[in-house]
Amino acid sequence: MATTTQVQTRSRVMLNKVPEVTVYFWIIKILCTTVGESFADYINETLGFGLTNTTLAFSAALVVAMVVQFRLRRYVPSAYWLAVVLISVVGTLLTDNLTDARGVPLWVSTTVFSVLLAVVFGVWYARERTLSIHSIVTAPREAFYWLTVLVTFALGTATGDWTLELTGWSPGASIMLPLGLLVAVLAAWRLGAGPVLSFWLAYILTRPLGANIGDYLASSHADGGLGLGTFGTSLLFLATILAVVVFLTVTDTDRTERTVPAEL
Repeated sequence: MATTTQVQTRSRVMLNKVPEVTVYFWIIKILCTTVGESFADYINETLGFGLTNTTLAFSAALVVAMVVQFRLRRYVPSAYWLAVVLISVVGTLLTDNLTDARGVPLWVSTTVFSVLLAVVFGVWYARERTLSIHSIVTAPREAFYWLTVLVTFALGTATGDWTLELTGWSPGASIMLPLGLLVAVLAAWRLGAGPVLSFWLAYILTRPLGANIGDYLASSHADGGLGLGTFGTSLLFLATILAVVVFLTVTDTDRTERTVPAEL
């Protein structure tokens, strides 16, 4: 009895550290994935920083953002979504480094990140007995959560790029596959599929969806895109993310403000 009480006490040190899953959550998530693709390309290619320097710079920024995030005792929209934006860029760069710098085939990257994600989920569940994002109330659970997010971004990048490599689709047409799969996941959830599984499947699929949207907006007209360029696309989506985060900060629309016992 004493042990159970101590565990529950420790679990209630923090309020839930992630937002409620609303339509705003998915809007910002897709925007972040688009930024991860376009902004990484802009810094790496357009500004000529190179893949290695770009990776080091964004990895350092992500470390700082993670330190801030872990020191907080509750969900703070600005800190949380800054971490997601940076982790989206770093996740994209992980796959780009394997593909462009190391010559690793995309099917290999997809397989490796799929196995790694399964391992992270397995260890997370074995330790915490839950994969629900509504129970991120302890430091270990938060660490598992952010590690999972990083791997899903890398996996989504590899899977999306591999799909384009296999199909040769135009930027516009490439949006339809992840969008269709997301609709299928939503339908399955509505019909009774597990909410935790449905959430993480949707989380993975939003990565190639956002990346393909970014490619469509940034690609030239000759390549089937809208010709906004990587800078224009990044600026547009970062401004939109900022506007939505300010709205959420003011309205508290996505704040859960509750704790969950460690055994749930």
